[in-house]
Amino acid sequence: MSIVLVEGESDAVAVKTLAVRLGLPEPRVLPVGGSKGARRAAGQLDGQRLLGLVDAAQRRDFERVLGTVFVCDPDLEAEFIRALGVEGVEAVIAGQGELESFRRLQAQPFLRERPIEHQLARFFGGRSGNKVRYAQLLAEAVPLDAIPAPLAGLLAALDGADPAAEA
Repeated sequence: MSIVLVEGESDAVAVKTLAVRLGLPEPRVLPVGGSKGARRAAGQLDGQRLLGLVDAAQRRDFERVLGTVFVCDPDLEAEFIRALGVEGVEAVIAGQGELESFRRLQAQPFLRERPIEHQLARFFGGRSGNKVRYAQLLAEAVPLDAIPAPLAGLLAALDGADPAAEA
C-alpha cells in the first residue's frame, strides 16, 4: 500500500475526501508537520511506496526524499479556487453562513486592494481550524471532472496508474 506524505492536516483531509468521492479506498495519508518533516517521515517509512503532495514553495524539501511528488501551485487552496472559480468558492463560504464574515475581511485596509485569491487564502488561514474545514468543503464541492491536476495525478497514482506519467 502506498503512503502519501503531505505538509499538513488540510492536505490530508482533501486527499481523503476526494479519494472517497472517487470510490477509491481511503488512502493512508501522513501529515508531516511542514515540508521539513518529509525527510524524517520518509526515513521512518523506509521500504514503503511513498508519494508526496506539497506546495510549490516547499517542493524541494519533498523532492529530496521522495521519488514522486505532486505540486500544488502555489498551494492547495489556490488549486481549489482555480478549479471552482471565485463564485464557486464564495458559494461554499455562503453555505457555511460565513460570506458576510468574508466580506468584512475583504474590506480591511490591508486586504482591500489585494486580489480576491489572496483574500480567500487569508480567510481560510485566518481562524483556527478553517484550513482543514474548508479543505474538506472545497474537496466535496469540486466537480469530479475538475479536480486540480496535482490531486488528480496523486489519486491516479494511488489507483494504480504510473505515477511517473502523472508527476
